[in-house]
Amino acid sequence: MRIGVMGGSFDPIHLGHLVAASEAAHRFSLDRVVFSPTGESYHKATDTRAPAEVRYLMTVVATAADPRFHVTRVDIDRPGPTYTADTLKDLQAEFAEESPGAPAEWFFITGADALADILGWRDPEQILDSAHLVGVTRPGHALADPGLPADRVSLIEVPALAISSTDIRQRVARGAPITYLVPSGVAHLIGKHDLYRSS
Repeated sequence: MRIGVMGGSFDPIHLGHLVAASEAAHRFSLDRVVFSPTGESYHKATDTRAPAEVRYLMTVVATAADPRFHVTRVDIDRPGPTYTADTLKDLQAEFAEESPGAPAEWFFITGADALADILGWRDPEQILDSAHLVGVTRPGHALADPGLPADRVSLIEVPALAISSTDIRQRVARGAPITYLVPSGVAHLIGKHDLYRSS
């Protein structure tokens, strides 16, 4: 079993996230991609606008059409800040419990910009031991060498990553359309919960 894990605030989840997950699944022959919305992100604590439960629901709605995609609550349900090392440890323990003795190869999918900072994350050695790191980036975007072992890190270009959650929040705040940037179910939830509007 080859399992990808995509962590993020998903505030909101958008088509760029889904294309990145699909591209990583294709490139690395992943059987499953697990989306893990952050609970309380230790490095983005002030940048989350939607409540955790709504972000989780948006992620479930956005990924429902692809049988390779799954959504976990491990980071939503764990108290305190979300750390990648804990996410991987918890998901690997869950998998070992569900499929005792089954071998699994793990891949952690994140933005290339975040990957460049990974040595500053908590327990970077544990992360590198737990999963192969996949950095997704926009075409033509250069990644500064973060000093990570080449055999544990891969970069892939994903054109749809020009879409950003920050831009979507700003568009909603000024009343601009987000059609074709997020799945229609996510757009519906943003409207239903009156998210990202200017006060």
